[in-house]
Parts: sequence; C-alpha cells; structure tokens
Amino acid sequence: MYIVAIAWAYVTILMAATEANLVAGLLTLFFYGILPLGLLLWIFGSPKRRHIQRMKEAQEAQSEPPTENSP
Repeated sequence: MYIVAIAWAYVTILMAATEANLVAGLLTLFFYGILPLGLLLWIFGSPKRRHIQRMKEAQEAQSEPPTENSP
C-alpha cells in the first residue's frame, strides 16, 4: 500500500512543479496529493488501529484484579 502512496506523491509533486504559478502548484499539491493520500492512508489504517485498540482493551481486562461481590 505504501508503494502506491509513494508513487502518487511523486506524480502529484511533478504535477505541482509544472503549474504556471506558485498558488496553483500549492493547490494542486494539496487537493491532488496531500488530501487524498491522507484519506487513503487513514481509511486503510483503520483495521490496524482497531486491532491495536482491541489488544489494549484485552491487556487492561487481564491486568485488572478480580473484584469480590461481598455485601
């Protein structure tokens, strides 16, 4: 997945470099490069974040001492 992100960043940097002025280049870089890549990496990173959260919850559940229900 990272190879696709690197390739897309390369293409958008070259696109931004060929724009007529600086503002157009920055907007191209942001809207064609940074914004879509951030969204792509966030979406494809969701399962990993979910797995890490479940592992933390499981560790917390195992480390808690058992509670006694005495009145």
